[in-house]
Amino acid sequence: QVQLVESGGGLVQPGGSLRLSCAVSGSDGSTYVMGWYRQAPGKQREMVATITSGGITDYADSVKGRFTISRDSAKNTVYLQMNSLKPEDTAVYYCYARRPTSLLLTWGPGTQVTVSS
Repeated sequence: QVQLVESGGGLVQPGGSLRLSCAVSGSDGSTYVMGWYRQAPGKQREMVATITSGGITDYADSVKGRFTISRDSAKNTVYLQMNSLKPEDTAVYYCYARRPTSLLLTWGPGTQVTVSS
């Protein structure tokens, strides 16, 4: 069973950038599908980006062209580079991991991202 811990959240002005990290422990995460969801106050959790073990990525339409997901298997870490941030990107961002043959998601505790002037 993997454990996930996010870091890198914080307060940033509109137009700014942040890079979130998700450290994987407890198992070799290189075979897992990894990704990020976010949840804003009063809203449902929504998918932001995913990446397979082979590096295939997928993004929500709202972040395409601004966010980039990547993984470093040697460091057992997944990243979310967020550029051109908007106030509507404000949310708690959660990292998840999923075995390719399973529908069960393992979640991290989340990290707060606030975009405000």
